[in-house]
Amino acid sequence: MKRAPWYLVAGAVAGFAGVIGMNSRPAASSALAQPKGTGSGAQGTQSAKTGTQAGGGTTQGGSQAGPAAATGPARTATGAMEQYGYGELSVKVTVHGSRIIAVTVPTLRTAEQYSQQLAAQVVPMLKSQVLAVDSARINGVSGATYTSEAYAYSLQSALDKLHIK
Repeated sequence: MKRAPWYLVAGAVAGFAGVIGMNSRPAASSALAQPKGTGSGAQGTQSAKTGTQAGGGTTQGGSQAGPAAATGPARTATGAMEQYGYGELSVKVTVHGSRIIAVTVPTLRTAEQYSQQLAAQVVPMLKSQVLAVDSARINGVSGATYTSEAYAYSLQSALDKLHIK
């Protein structure tokens, strides 16, 4: 009977180490880290025509300084409107050469106030990830999987329009 607590402690330590080890690896197999293919949307996301922004929508902007991959004017495209579990959004991207210099969300509609508040917190994090990796292959935000996926899919759609991978 006295050995039982030691087994529990050893098991808890091993489990904790396993969780830490899994979280320190890159999420290469994540659905967010893979660009959306053609055809109907994956995991319930579907493309729709871009509409106007509903009242109270969130718009995020900004740019990242640094050398561009090519010279010439900056180009901008807006991705497909992506529907997700709590609303719909579209992403607008600006590139200079093949480098992403700005990402915004011109259209964000949510079903409820909580979803609006969550999106207002998540969108800047997603933007930071995009600018850091300079592509649509982002990890997303834990706790906002549907929003992260819709963001990545719309971003990839915009990059496809600009013929950028």
